[in-house]
Amino acid sequence: MKHARVIFEGREHTGTAHEFNGQPDAAVRLDDGRIVPQEQLTWLPPLAPTPRPRTILALGLNYADHAKELEFKAPEEPLVFVKGQSTLIGHRQHTHRPAGVQFMHYECELAIVIGKTAKNVKRADAYDFIGGYTVANDYAIRDYLENWYRPNLRVKNRDTCTPLGPWFVDAADVPDPMALALKTTVNGTVTQQGNTRDMIFDAPFLVEYFSRFMTLSPGDLILTGTPDGVVDCKPGDVVACEIERVGALINTIQGKA
Repeated sequence: MKHARVIFEGREHTGTAHEFNGQPDAAVRLDDGRIVPQEQLTWLPPLAPTPRPRTILALGLNYADHAKELEFKAPEEPLVFVKGQSTLIGHRQHTHRPAGVQFMHYECELAIVIGKTAKNVKRADAYDFIGGYTVANDYAIRDYLENWYRPNLRVKNRDTCTPLGPWFVDAADVPDPMALALKTTVNGTVTQQGNTRDMIFDAPFLVEYFSRFMTLSPGDLILTGTPDGVVDCKPGDVVACEIERVGALINTIQGKA
């Protein structure tokens, strides 16, 4: 099932994806039974609040073609950085592009949502600890980049730089997360295509790897990296990141002084 968190008529709701005007997932059936089209809702990241700060782990250069695009050698073990919760925004929200920036690009990524506490998990059991999946768009500003192997805070930890959603999709509804097509469009033009099968480090490996040295808790996120095909995004651009079986995340770039 596809789950959502939204605000409608001043109140936060949970809901599920619903058909509208013949289009699948074009509306949300709210927890009070009302069916509301997507554009009438204010979308929140589709994750329940947690009593503790959410850990957000993000992979860099996890697709060999993206590493080649950036003229870097593919990593031999996961290249990981940590993100803050203030980076997260919902579907159909705005991401700020700072004034004077020369190159800011999207990164369409499959996000793993941990479903139960994971410590020293074996690869063969890893899927038992995944609650579901969502789409992430992990924007980066190349102007601020000092080293792709160690992206500094301003590159990846700015407020609003990581749209998430629209749906949280139960793991049971994504039988093979390592065979999903990814696509990004900017103003309706396809600029990026790939498939999760091309990840260097797949989902079971990542759950095993992280849980060896840290405890993963329900609601934690693993952003699994992006394929090649990133382009500069300007204020006013509408960016749509779509992953097969998971959803299409729409986001608009907004200029900021």
